[in-house]
Amino acid sequence: MISAFPKLSFNLAEKMSEVCVTGGTGFIAAYLVRNLLQKGYRVRTTVRNPDNVEKFSYLWDLPGAKERLKIVRADLLEEGSFDAAVEGVDGVFHTASPVLVPYNERLKETLIDPCVKGTLNVLRSCSRSPSVKRVVITSSCSSIRYDYNSPERSPLDESHWSNLDYCKKYNLWYAYAKTIAEKEAWKFAEEQGLNLVVVNPSFVIGPLLAPEPTSTLFVVLSIIKGENNKVYPNSRMGFVHIDDVVEAHILAMEAPSASGRIICSADVAHWKEIVEMLKNKYPMYPISDKCGAEEGNDVTHTMNTSKIKNLGLANFKSLEQMLEDCVKSFEGRGLLQNLP
Repeated sequence: MISAFPKLSFNLAEKMSEVCVTGGTGFIAAYLVRNLLQKGYRVRTTVRNPDNVEKFSYLWDLPGAKERLKIVRADLLEEGSFDAAVEGVDGVFHTASPVLVPYNERLKETLIDPCVKGTLNVLRSCSRSPSVKRVVITSSCSSIRYDYNSPERSPLDESHWSNLDYCKKYNLWYAYAKTIAEKEAWKFAEEQGLNLVVVNPSFVIGPLLAPEPTSTLFVVLSIIKGENNKVYPNSRMGFVHIDDVVEAHILAMEAPSASGRIICSADVAHWKEIVEMLKNKYPMYPISDKCGAEEGNDVTHTMNTSKIKNLGLANFKSLEQMLEDCVKSFEGRGLLQNLP
């Protein structure tokens, strides 16, 4: 399933000058764009609608953006639309993927197709670009941790895969989509000889970079504001700081020895523990206090992160640091004002 690509004999960081980041307004993507610009790269990033400048204008304020950032139109569901974005670049970070969508009759259209077909569309474009030396895909620990015997197989490592029947039984459709997309990516990469590395982060928390919350930050903000009838998810998962996730992606791109899947996860906790931490530190907010009734997502497990540590990410930021950075940024943007 996962190709054992030959070890590279040169340092990719020394051979790369321009990279592409798909889905530039996403939580991980925007931070990647920022950090890559800081490292001196020329960066292309994709958006669905370049005319909607308001949505991504904050990217132009990043240091180095006016000199070395290019915004390119591309759509996950349009075959060939990433050709121009990846033509001539040295490396591609594919982060674009839906995270929070309504679980309704349009689920295939809004989540599964963009995740699976979108990944393959990006990889097809990469396979047509002879300049691309490596592709790094953002997958998820959701493609690793769901199975009927997860507690017995812990600590979970890169050899584990989520069970699709388990995901369907408990309506874990994000995990279902990410698992299929990653397996299809590895199959395609092996067939085409693409140098592919996959980063599998857990639930990502940290400060805002965009004007408004995106992705996983919506969940955290909703819990702090006591929305959804003050119900928090009945789920246990790994959590990881955005800074660590971005560092892991750059290591996955630059390190000659990087290969295969790479778990990026710090503390495993139930949302009940997150709620208790928030209530203790921020008693002034109407934080959610009712656990949801969903099943299948509260599975005790641990994650083996030795692979990313061996690549150079020695110390993950703590759960306390993740939450503090997140809440401070919400406060700074005025998102926690006038709450009951």
